[in-house]
Amino acid sequence: MSPATPPPTWREHAQQAVRRGRRLDRLIPRILLDSPVSLAGYAYGTAVGWIWGTVWSTGRIERRAGLWVFRGMPRWSFARGGVCVGGCFLTGSGPIPTSLLRHEAVHRRQWRRYGILMPVLYLLAGRDPLRNRFEIEAGLEDGRYVPRGA
Repeated sequence: MSPATPPPTWREHAQQAVRRGRRLDRLIPRILLDSPVSLAGYAYGTAVGWIWGTVWSTGRIERRAGLWVFRGMPRWSFARGGVCVGGCFLTGSGPIPTSLLRHEAVHRRQWRRYGILMPVLYLLAGRDPLRNRFEIEAGLEDGRYVPRGA
């Protein structure tokens, strides 16, 4: 997947999205963030990722950058270039550069922080990666959403 040239105002919109997300975080009860509750949600997400990956993966399953990587997934079984579910990265058969693993490892940490709230918060952040605070925080360049140096 080759990154498209982003619009000229993307950095400003990205900064606004991150600030908006951090304001939202202040509304979430502390017991739900980086806690035993969020750890349980992370464990549940990882179990779901393992089940989905085990059912659909046709490639090797390996441990990289703290993630369980399930390769060879059918295109319809994951979003974009891959998806992080708990501690699992589900992706197709293409190469996985170190930069992409670094991006997905941030999503793994986000799952650990937010637990089962992660899918809901991600959905609320929107599908546009240039305005989705989780993608921005994980690194748009590493996630191949914008070209390096854009």
